[in-house]
Amino acid sequence: MKALQLILIIALTLSCARSPKIKKQLAMETKETKLEYATFGGGCFWCTEAMFEQLQGVSSVLPGYAGGHTKKPSYREVCTGTTGHAEVIHIAYNPDEITFTTLLEVFFATHNPTTLNRQGADVGTQYRSVVFYHNEAQKIATEKFIAALTLNEVFDKPIVTEITKFDHFYKAENYHQNYYENNKEQAYCRAVINPKLKKFLINFSDKLK
Repeated sequence: MKALQLILIIALTLSCARSPKIKKQLAMETKETKLEYATFGGGCFWCTEAMFEQLQGVSSVLPGYAGGHTKKPSYREVCTGTTGHAEVIHIAYNPDEITFTTLLEVFFATHNPTTLNRQGADVGTQYRSVVFYHNEAQKIATEKFIAALTLNEVFDKPIVTEITKFDHFYKAENYHQNYYENNKEQAYCRAVINPKLKKFLINFSDKLK
């Protein structure tokens, strides 16, 4: 609970302390296109999709793969760990309703950014913690957020989250889309996603649709 409270405080502080340069860049981007994009890897995309799609201002959340060297990888290939891809969610959001900093707040509060290539029982480079930034503003915001988390010792161990420039996103197979919504009675959903989702809905009740 202490970690969550610190993350909330850090997110609020950084949201209010954006540099004029970043504000100007975000304003220009918002003018060009209403929706902006964020791409996060925080373990199994079934879990992350189920949470982020609940947020006010989020237009869509697509599970898929990013950060690898194989074109159009399949789930089976990604699971071998040989393609270099991470399981990610590709988020389309309205910056007038939700900020990138708020997305970072939820991201770091809903997965463990200190375990290298692992989230719980899911082990492998495809489960690594990573932020794929789409522009310089996102890169700077992520660096500042991690620096603040580290300075305030929010986590007991060093944060290993990668900050990598976004290159390409490959949408996962159809059966992965809306997986939790379509498979709530499946064992993994009940044992792993349900507890995480319940905690998320409580902690971020003021940010839900």
